[in-house]
Amino acid sequence: MPLLKSWVASANDAAHPFPLNNLPYGVFSVDGDDPRCGVAIGDMILDMRAAEEAGLVRLGDAPLFDVPYWNDLMEEGPAVWAALRNRLTALLSQGAAEQEKLEPLLIAAEDAELHMPFAVSEYTDFYAGKNHAFNVGTMFRGPENALPPNWLHIPIGYNGRASSVVVSGTDVRRPWGQLKGPNDDQPRWAPCARFDIELEVGAIVGTPSDGPITVQEADDNIFGYVLLNDWSARDIQAWEYQPLGPFQAKATATSISPWIVTKLALAPFRCATPEREVELLEHLRDCGPMLYDIDLEVTMAPDGKDATTIARTNYKEMYYSAAQQLAHHATSGCPMNAGDLLGSGTISGSVKESRGSLLELSWGGKEPLTLATGEERSFIADGDTLTLKGAAKGDGYTIGFGDCTGTVRPALDDPFKR
Repeated sequence: MPLLKSWVASANDAAHPFPLNNLPYGVFSVDGDDPRCGVAIGDMILDMRAAEEAGLVRLGDAPLFDVPYWNDLMEEGPAVWAALRNRLTALLSQGAAEQEKLEPLLIAAEDAELHMPFAVSEYTDFYAGKNHAFNVGTMFRGPENALPPNWLHIPIGYNGRASSVVVSGTDVRRPWGQLKGPNDDQPRWAPCARFDIELEVGAIVGTPSDGPITVQEADDNIFGYVLLNDWSARDIQAWEYQPLGPFQAKATATSISPWIVTKLALAPFRCATPEREVELLEHLRDCGPMLYDIDLEVTMAPDGKDATTIARTNYKEMYYSAAQQLAHHATSGCPMNAGDLLGSGTISGSVKESRGSLLELSWGGKEPLTLATGEERSFIADGDTLTLKGAAKGDGYTIGFGDCTGTVRPALDDPFKR
């Protein structure tokens, strides 16, 4: 599919992340007004509440955009999702009859503050990138035992905190926790010293389910995708994770990009999961190409200084697709809700420069990175800004997500010191 031309001139730039082919969904406000739903088109944002009130977008008897989140639209299902996309494409296409009516409803993106684009119902994070799992397992157990015995059979995951999911641009406070190093006789209470990121893509459930679903049904139920940074306190994690896995190490924050890129926008970039080393059981088998060719990168900027790109990889490096993760999640019969967020797990490639976490990039701190400023990093220092970027490259256009950024602030004074 080539670039679709819009009467919004900035949307026709081949390098712009928000062409007519994209139309991602977000929530914005201007000058302290109430947050509202918006659609990014070039350098502008279409006010969906105003468009609905003007009768330019109407998808049913009840309004869908009088709330500051996209969950109401998600619950309407794939037919309504497609109808909205078709209507927006028609309204914003070059030569559209409604251009004069729509122009006053556009807000300059540079004047807008972006908010959480949806209400997160529940959050589950997976460990479904093979290169990452192999790297981390090799560090702690050696290459011969790097992957757990179940890893090639199911997508491993844990339930995280929906309450700590934040939108890009939100500062992240270094956490306190209980730590115990290999040379410590007893655990101690201290700020995290090995704070890290995980480069991930988050899938958003749109259609609820109540009981087991197939991989194809799971794919049909996914509404869209965001970039996701699973902030991780590695030293807290090392002490707490046995036998039940991550807990407080992952509860500080999870940052997401501000725009939901719909599954429909990503359709031209579908690609297959890798060849299976072990045949999956029938309920998890691939039923078509369900990964996406999305270039990803991470930059790191010390406080007030230039950023360094520290990793580049691609979403197609995943071993399990979001549809397989969702299908596996539902096998127990647990209901899945509109607004559920599924983190892919860290996306790492096969070479050092493509590793999606500092734990891997510095190989557990043994091989520090040298930034463009000349400073070294094994893990994140206070004041560092970490930014995830993602884009799918089409024929004369780019499908972008908007940056997923967070700056780490110093730990609070000891909250329990009397």
